[in-house]
Amino acid sequence: MNLLRKFLTYTNLTSEMDDYSVIHQNIEKDIIFKGTNLWILVFAIFIASIGLNMNSTAVIIGAMLISPLMGPINGMGYSIATYNFVLFRKALKNFVFAVIASLFASTVYFLLSPLSTAHSELLARTSPTIYDVLIALFGGLAGIVAISSRQKGNVIPGVAIATALMPPLCTAGFGLANGDLNFFLGAFYLFTINTVFIGISSVLISRFLKFPITNLVQEDQKKKVVRWTSFIIAITLIPSIYFGYALVQAERFTERANKFIADVSVFEGSYLLKNEIDPQKRQISLIYGGSNLTDKEKREIAKRANAYSLEKTKLLFKQGFSLNDGKENTNQIDKLKTEINRLNLALKEKQKAADSIISKPEIGKQILSEVQAIFPEIKSCSYSETVSFQDSIKRDKVKIVVMETNKKGLSADARKRINDWLKKRLETEKVKTFFE
Repeated sequence: MNLLRKFLTYTNLTSEMDDYSVIHQNIEKDIIFKGTNLWILVFAIFIASIGLNMNSTAVIIGAMLISPLMGPINGMGYSIATYNFVLFRKALKNFVFAVIASLFASTVYFLLSPLSTAHSELLARTSPTIYDVLIALFGGLAGIVAISSRQKGNVIPGVAIATALMPPLCTAGFGLANGDLNFFLGAFYLFTINTVFIGISSVLISRFLKFPITNLVQEDQKKKVVRWTSFIIAITLIPSIYFGYALVQAERFTERANKFIADVSVFEGSYLLKNEIDPQKRQISLIYGGSNLTDKEKREIAKRANAYSLEKTKLLFKQGFSLNDGKENTNQIDKLKTEINRLNLALKEKQKAADSIISKPEIGKQILSEVQAIFPEIKSCSYSETVSFQDSIKRDKVKIVVMETNKKGLSADARKRINDWLKKRLETEKVKTFFE
């Protein structure tokens, strides 16, 4: 019981909740789009559009941080939960105005921009899935909890980044500017998902925290609100589940296809030069070089695909170059052979250099074992190679040996004998010996 009581204490939201009147004032204030809020929205639109145009994640994050779009969405959720229909109409009107203004500004920007390439940041906003629903839901929950608390911290900026309301709206503007309906619909659907589920999060937390209902509401009005809310959730959620399922299937197909490609990269004298995977069409293109693939060999490759659950996959075989096509490929083949030989020689040189570097520390070990047989006073031996410069041009390779002796040390004659021996042992006069 004590453990449960502690858990409930730690998870209690009401202990840090702000006064209801303060929460209401904050939500109502953030709904309005005029003056400061309007100009901030316009600036955020242009920043996000430029970020998408430049494919700059940092710039897009900056736009999300200053965007005031969360205000009217939280206002709609809060007003639904408290059945404040006057506030709801006010929030909806401001929200629609903000959306239209954002679409107009982003469309104008992309019409004027000389860059029209759809980079990854734009493409990422055109294929919403169920995962975007979860991001919007949990982001919205964090946002309304922060608004309700006296300790808001850095939650609101974090929610703005996570739910990403501004980028899909600007991507929809890109679609309008370029006449691309798929871009517009995909991006606007993502924006709708974020809007709906941030609003639903506000409804849930407002109900959970028992925000006061200040208006008299008939039971049939409450039922009507519930029906409309359920309907909006359903029409927003169902397509995202389908797209999420398609995304998972595409990822699984790509994973299986890559394993299959690795298995058939070399086949009966043919080498896979390039491959293309198309999860939507369930199609794999294989471009081979070397011997021409016979029909029998192609059937054998297709059989191997079955082992990776790719039975219904369409395999397209293409020949990059062939070793049995006659003279036309002779020059290309000779060039490839020459390049392979060059790379093999370079690899051997690199390996030789690497082996030399690895073996150098062992020289000190060998010297120590040999010299200790005659001079047991020597406790340790270190070996290294360096370069000695006499001027800016002349340079000599020098081998350095450092020997540590016991307390008795070595006589000058013994040190000279060791130094002479090291010159013969290392086959060079350029040896510097140090005794410690």
